Amino acid sequence: MADWIDHDEPLRELAASLPPLIGLDTEFMRVDTFYPKLALVQLAHGTQTALIDPLAADVALLGDALSAADRVCVMHSASEDLEALSAPVPRGLGQLFDTQIAAAFAGLGPGLGYQKLVFELTGVQLPKAETRSDWLRRPLSPEQLEYATQDVTHLADLHRQLSERLSSRGYEGWHREDCRRMVERAGRREPDPQPQTALRGAAGWPVEKQALLRRALIWRDVTARAIDRPRSWLLDDPRALELAQHPPTGGEDLFQRTKGLRALRSAQRAELLEVLTRPLEPAELEIEPIPALPTPADKRAIAAMKAFVNATAERLDLPEGLLCARRHLESLLASGRWPAALEGWRREVLYAGLMERLADRTP
Repeated sequence: MADWIDHDEPLRELAASLPPLIGLDTEFMRVDTFYPKLALVQLAHGTQTALIDPLAADVALLGDALSAADRVCVMHSASEDLEALSAPVPRGLGQLFDTQIAAAFAGLGPGLGYQKLVFELTGVQLPKAETRSDWLRRPLSPEQLEYATQDVTHLADLHRQLSERLSSRGYEGWHREDCRRMVERAGRREPDPQPQTALRGAAGWPVEKQALLRRALIWRDVTARAIDRPRSWLLDDPRALELAQHPPTGGEDLFQRTKGLRALRSAQRAELLEVLTRPLEPAELEIEPIPALPTPADKRAIAAMKAFVNATAERLDLPEGLLCARRHLESLLASGRWPAALEGWRREVLYAGLMERLADRTP
């Protein structure tokens, strides 16, 4: 039976008594907000489990304990959980051990779900029924409580088994680096500085139009964070493309073309009009171009780079997607700059081969 904690004093006591290694998970809701609403924190410590109610207790009381440099927090597919914890744990976790990433390095396959990994390593079949529950309701049902408890009960065992496999395969350092980078990404709250690159519908546009699209998308991100509403409620991608390509002639034109956007109130609409009609500064034209549709030469270069990635992944006995996603090859081809996502150990094993194939590209 898990301990239910909905007051600050027992949470302080828990934080002060945590062992060096804990299992950690969260439940959160993200329907009508930009930021996830933290609804539950599950924590396994030794042979005990605590379910912490963030609607009643101040989860920030755990912040120092979870950020301690010698604290190992074992989680599964932690990226969204880290975002949900970013407010109460602003310094980030001391040490993250992500069991999904570890499973990929351990040769068990990429993207394994928690239930499948637990069954693979322990033989325990976990319930799945409560995955999409309303975790903000109170009281939680017995089924929700059991599901939440099981989500952390097995993490210490997974950590033990996966650590042994990582050690035997020599991938402990690479796994540790990937986990550290995940924690660092979760701690960065700045908007993507080049969001236009994700909207391939604007490939081939003049640089001025791409720069205006970038300005509108950055405004959307900053404003969504400020008012805590989903980006698409302010400006969805199709309308962002259409407005950047054909800017509004005035307030009424913008109103007619943006009707139905639930978070675009009069104040935000006035800001958006200014964003779309203000002249571009010269510095705004220095942007990362949106990758154009690939030419035959581009396709051959991507194929050659992909073949090198696949051969390297086979040699290392790692999933291809763990080593390098196709989008990073496309980014490298479009910009000629080494992607930040491929720094660290990936640069060591990929840089020479990929850059050689990029240089060999012929029209």
